[in-house]
Amino acid sequence: MVVQENIRGIRVVKSFVREEHEKTKFNAVSDEIYQNSTKAEKIVAFNSPLMQGTMYLSILAISYIAARLIVSSSMTTGQLMSFITYTSQILMSLMMLSMVIVMLTISKASAQRIEEVLSEQNSLDPNIDGLKTIADGSITFEHVDFSYFNSEEKRCLYDINLHIESGQTVGILGPTGSAKTTLVQLIPRLYDVLSGSVKVGGVDVRRYNLESLREEVAMVLQKNILFSGTIAENLRWGAEHASDEELVQACRIAQADSFIRAMANGYETHIEQDGSNVSGGQKQRLCIARALLKKPKILILDDSTSAVDTKTDAAIRKAMATELKDTTKIIIAQRVASVEDADQIIMLDDGHIQAVGTHQQLLDSCPRYQELYAAQLRKEEQA
Repeated sequence: MVVQENIRGIRVVKSFVREEHEKTKFNAVSDEIYQNSTKAEKIVAFNSPLMQGTMYLSILAISYIAARLIVSSSMTTGQLMSFITYTSQILMSLMMLSMVIVMLTISKASAQRIEEVLSEQNSLDPNIDGLKTIADGSITFEHVDFSYFNSEEKRCLYDINLHIESGQTVGILGPTGSAKTTLVQLIPRLYDVLSGSVKVGGVDVRRYNLESLREEVAMVLQKNILFSGTIAENLRWGAEHASDEELVQACRIAQADSFIRAMANGYETHIEQDGSNVSGGQKQRLCIARALLKKPKILILDDSTSAVDTKTDAAIRKAMATELKDTTKIIIAQRVASVEDADQIIMLDDGHIQAVGTHQQLLDSCPRYQELYAAQLRKEEQA
């Protein structure tokens, strides 16, 4: 685990000049593993001579007793040899059995971990026989409470009431930890509500077939993941049988087509593990294009343009407004500029909705929004 963390975060380690610290940590962990492994191997190594010694001592004891019996004519030499042979076979079998027991003991910890994974149950009911057709991308939250611990005392969302019309663009703003991501994760049923209901297309999401629901909801998460393979292969995670023209169209909306074509192999350019050979902004745009290929009724962008410059961000929003008129778009952002053109802007704080309205309405009525807008405006002027 330590090696894996250091390899994945090697740039961070070097930028903070923590090589010596990480070497010390690695040596400490390595020494602990060495000590445990040595202890286990000593037990295994001690087992063999112990069993061999037991076997030879048994044969010596049998030979001594049998010799006295042969002298007294109570046993023949042939009987002695047969007895020694059978005893050796029994002791050899016991020795092999002891080795099996030792190996089972060593593997017990691994077996327990595998069992934990295999026995883990999904708490979400996939509702295989549920509805498979979603009418539109409208979303309604009705008195929604939510807790990751399924506890009223540890709620993350409190009495959320919200309605989003199909095709609208909705922005969500709020400080870190205000449950913005938690709110949108309830739409594709990554989690189920504690109380209340979330409706998509006028129907409670729990009534839909889970796979059908998620097919109509595309999410671009905060942590952007790309897989080893070509750009085209990564994009087709959104639609396995998408044509080349559809790939290009999705990338144009995501403002990714230009930098892809600038690469030597274009859409056949190989992406390294976790997208390490493309920049953060390029990775975000590829992930947006991948989500667009699903042609979903609901598109959720969870702070997915944070590494993109403001000009490109504006171009992505403009292209989506033009090309995705029937798709409900939910944009979680830290910049007011990313959502000021939205049909609705939701201000969240500590799991509560503070205000809902357009950019101008919130400027006129919401002190928290006014404060956020003024602070970001000052930063832009200073820049």
